[in-house]
Amino acid sequence: MAVYRLIKNAVIVNEGKRFNGSLLIENEYISKIYPAAHPVSVPEKAEIIDASGLILIPGVIDDQVHFRDPGLTHKGDIGTESKAAIAGGVTSFMDMPNTIPQTITIDLLEQKYAYAALNSSANYSFYLGATNNNLNEILHVDRETVCGVKVFMGSSTGNMLVDDASALEQIFSKSGSLIAVHCEDEATIQKNIIQFREKYSENVPVSCHPLIRSGEACYKSSSFAVSLAKKYGTRLHILHLSTAAEMNLMENQVPREEKKITSEVCVHHLWFCDKDYDKLGNLIKWNPAIKTENDRNALLNGLMTNLIDVVATDHAPHTLEEKNNTYFKSPSGGPLIQHSLMVMLEFYHRKNMSLEKIVDKMCHAPADIFKIDRRGYIKEGYFADLVLIDLNKTYLVTKENILYKCGWSPFENQIFGSTITHTFINGEIAYKNGKINEKTKGRRLKFKK
Repeated sequence: MAVYRLIKNAVIVNEGKRFNGSLLIENEYISKIYPAAHPVSVPEKAEIIDASGLILIPGVIDDQVHFRDPGLTHKGDIGTESKAAIAGGVTSFMDMPNTIPQTITIDLLEQKYAYAALNSSANYSFYLGATNNNLNEILHVDRETVCGVKVFMGSSTGNMLVDDASALEQIFSKSGSLIAVHCEDEATIQKNIIQFREKYSENVPVSCHPLIRSGEACYKSSSFAVSLAKKYGTRLHILHLSTAAEMNLMENQVPREEKKITSEVCVHHLWFCDKDYDKLGNLIKWNPAIKTENDRNALLNGLMTNLIDVVATDHAPHTLEEKNNTYFKSPSGGPLIQHSLMVMLEFYHRKNMSLEKIVDKMCHAPADIFKIDRRGYIKEGYFADLVLIDLNKTYLVTKENILYKCGWSPFENQIFGSTITHTFINGEIAYKNGKINEKTKGRRLKFKK
């Protein structure tokens, strides 16, 4: 028996346009889109959601998260973090392999998918992790059911560094999958660590983080990844760009669907700069590091000029106990996914970015780049992953409304200018006015070759 929901009188933002209209959901799909002047046909027993005064956008797709499952679930898990995601308007996520055990075999990858099918409130995919010696596993990735292969070209949480030159050549030359890379040059970082340890011993201030994990380290690694991709024609996606210099490696002469090399920026690199370390300390310690105001401005400009393709989070929770430590003992990463859309909407309120651009970079672009099947757009026949937003209702981040398992956010006490009122996952209302629908379960993302 079909289940119908009608979202009526919304302002729909999609494919560079904004228009008044209504949308009919039949089961898990968008059945019909009605422009405002068009008569609306409502099936019997349809649930009607009055969206007057609200914005309707496609669900956000986050191409880089660390939900910590399995093995690190004291920080977060697929169940808790996917609920935080849908409260933030994120309907699909792609999770990273630096867990315990590391997701470096097809068997372990499929175990994560089976677990997510039972526990994830949002739609999901998982990267296979690359190592110096698992090429055979990489060659057996199913491109229609797995988002890509993750290569750490710089060590980070979980220490999955791929530092063998011949292994990298093999991965780039032989993998038929999209390769997503973390780019920081390890030799440069280790050299900087020695210098700062000589100066400060173990008491290095966190404000030195962008000097240790420097712009030079990022550019050296990113440029090497680009050179390998160009040499072998590899489909490369560079994660969390953090420097002005890296913009010189990116191109915008062709539509993103035709790019062989694409890139991502994360919300924390767009929002914070090195001046914020004095106030927030280790709470904003990420790899790659948050850098200068000039870098932040260049990243925002790169996003606006389409040098950068995607906005994501690199959501990576740690407990406050872990974070409240000395520089070398405090892990890098922090929770972001519940607030990423609200952060980007602040750029709209500040007149730095249009709603259409935000939707393009957070919804359309990930769907295009990863070739996700029928998601990321508001189109008839597509899955009904949708978000309703009140642009006129403020939202105060407090400990009481933070859904991350770790229980904290770098945005605590921040007042955002927008509130997410509803999130739909595959046609179901997964989140409504602060309440999670515990029955909602996401689905495994599928990809077009």
